[in-house]
Amino acid sequence: MKAASFAYHRPDTVDEAVQLLGEYGDDAKILAGGQSLVPMLAMRLTYFENLIDISRLEELRNIDLIDGEVEIGATTPHSFVGMDDEVADSVPLLTLATPYIGHFQIRTRGTLGGSIAHADPAAEYAAVALALDAQMEAVSSRGHRRIPAAEFFTGLWETSLASDEILTTVRFPVWTGRCGYAVHEFARRHGDFAIAGAVAAVQVDDDDRVSRCAIGLLGLGSTPRRASTAEQAVVGNSVGELTAEEIGGLAVDGLDDIPADLQGSAEYRRKVGATMVARAWTQASTEALDA
Repeated sequence: MKAASFAYHRPDTVDEAVQLLGEYGDDAKILAGGQSLVPMLAMRLTYFENLIDISRLEELRNIDLIDGEVEIGATTPHSFVGMDDEVADSVPLLTLATPYIGHFQIRTRGTLGGSIAHADPAAEYAAVALALDAQMEAVSSRGHRRIPAAEFFTGLWETSLASDEILTTVRFPVWTGRCGYAVHEFARRHGDFAIAGAVAAVQVDDDDRVSRCAIGLLGLGSTPRRASTAEQAVVGNSVGELTAEEIGGLAVDGLDDIPADLQGSAEYRRKVGATMVARAWTQASTEALDA
């Protein structure tokens, strides 16, 4: 199939993009890398009369370490994020997550902001943003605002961005001290959407007790999710006090809207998700102890 006809706009600045979005409102959609939106348009799963292409806005393509946060511009390609030394040192989860995103061609065109704003429940960057309590910066004709990741994802392919807002920057906090990180997911083939997966960050103190833990879940709901029960269970305890299998079970316990489709039943995804959490926990906690 081919996409229905639409008007194409390519602004030269963010201000011009904001103006266009304000002018066309609900009849417009921001196009960043296009790796999610274009296939949906081609299959006619969605339609917009106007596409506003911000992919060439250099002012939104940056990676900076400022005041204990890594700030990444919305149009920064996946490949840039995955290869950046500053990101690898400061937010290793992003570096670890990048190879799981589609294939090389997709990572070259796709953007961090586009992936997060698309809000796919199986998206790796969205899970990392949620787990690490990232902050989203949005701009509209009404000004700028910050949106915590916990408030950003509202439903399947839905966010709390207003119809006239553009996601411009994502701010990831930098963890310090003895930390470990891991990303594990299961897909039918490399590059496919994850059936289930997990991202994990673990920080331990000098007594090998967990001082902080963040676990994000992929493919286990209508939005990316936090495994809050599992996180709370390990904080304050020695790494070895709970087994990886117990932590995996706690992470998926009580999830009541796990999707079921041709890739697997809800129960199958639950089991796979528990296993992915267990593996991510084991790797991240071991790395933290060795740090």
